[in-house]
Amino acid sequence: MMKKLLIIKTGNTIASLRSKGEDFEDWFIAGAGLAPDQALVSSLFMGQPLPALEKVAGIIITGSPAYITDLEPWNQVGADYLRQAMDRSLPLLGVCYGHQLLAWAFGGKVDFHPGGREIGSVEIELTGAGQQDRLLGGLPPRFTAQVSHQQSVLRLPAEAVRLAQNDFDANHGFRLGETAWGLQFHPEFSADISAAYIRERAAGLQAEGLDSEALLQALQPSPEAAALLRRFAGLCRVESS
Repeated sequence: MMKKLLIIKTGNTIASLRSKGEDFEDWFIAGAGLAPDQALVSSLFMGQPLPALEKVAGIIITGSPAYITDLEPWNQVGADYLRQAMDRSLPLLGVCYGHQLLAWAFGGKVDFHPGGREIGSVEIELTGAGQQDRLLGGLPPRFTAQVSHQQSVLRLPAEAVRLAQNDFDANHGFRLGETAWGLQFHPEFSADISAAYIRERAAGLQAEGLDSEALLQALQPSPEAAALLRRFAGLCRVESS
């Protein structure tokens, strides 16, 4: 049995990118340096079944336009599955909503960030533990990443180790055990993807007091963050069919 990288979808990307045939799974597969036949994709938010863990080499949980606080029934299905995966020491990587779902599954608190929305290119700083971490440790102490979120992990699970932060969000990255990571930022996003998000949400950003043009002008490449996907894939020992 060939083991593959499982991508658990918790939602779809924005309409302007989906119309081009792009979605989260495409960016993760490409960013991880994998062929399509090395990945499995399951849309948890649509009720698709999750595969037997015996078929899985590692798991990425995507972002979503949903909110953890909506408490959709599929959140609990996903949380139970992630706890089982942790028991098997499978490599896990939760991104944005996936980061929040992983924290929530293990007793963390997720809610709307009191500072509002964070979107665009931002600077991320590794903690001391982050600089020693086997996934994040190869990054510079400070690096650029793409973000788009309104909710955050406001309290980490009791067993979590904080790995990354910035002035806006104290919990941009954490690790549970030795094989599970949560990232609030998006390693799969390019600056062009961030630009599409800013343009599609320009009216909402203006209503929130944010300047979409200034955000567009401030966008920067984020190669260090993107490199995390290949590093994570390397921990998974994905096989080809």
